[in-house]
Amino acid sequence: MKTKKFIRKSHRYLSIFVSIQLLLWTLSGIYFAYNKIELVRGEQYRLPKDIEYRIFDRLGLSIIETIENGKKSYETYPERKPIKPLTAEQAIKITRQKTSLNPTEAILIKNVDAGSEYRGTLPAYKVKTDSKDKINVYVGYMTGDISSIRSDSWRVWDLMWSLHIMDYKERDNINNILLKIFSVLALVSSISGVLLFFNKKA
Repeated sequence: MKTKKFIRKSHRYLSIFVSIQLLLWTLSGIYFAYNKIELVRGEQYRLPKDIEYRIFDRLGLSIIETIENGKKSYETYPERKPIKPLTAEQAIKITRQKTSLNPTEAILIKNVDAGSEYRGTLPAYKVKTDSKDKINVYVGYMTGDISSIRSDSWRVWDLMWSLHIMDYKERDNINNILLKIFSVLALVSSISGVLLFFNKKA
């Protein structure tokens, strides 16, 4: 009887500690679900610029990127001559120069499905490598920038993230309605767990 009483009492106190932490997790989760990170960062106060410039190097060629009213264009700098997009061979060369990986082939992608491992600017080159982790490197079609590096480790992380935020399609939206509903239900469950602890008759 003493053993059963000890186990029951230990379980009761352990439950309250877990319930309090679940309550804190749930409260913070609700805050994240109902508040857009862009608004928290103050992005709504930024005034759009009519024109912006960026100068960078692409395989030894100086290029100026012009962003005018949201539209990008590329020319050589300072000559201001039009440039051609990268070839698959150049995308492989850039991957070899900018990473420690060994590229094997480059494929130009123009469209991706929702929730794809690449969610950056299109078109882009998907450069495959001979790594054990099945790493793909995504290279900008015009810029040659390494946009993303995706591996099996990242893919598992991305799956876990989608399960955590309950966004099973796009895997990025932490303000989705499903998460909002379940976060409120979890809050009710956590609070009821804490209340049950103090209810000696429970």
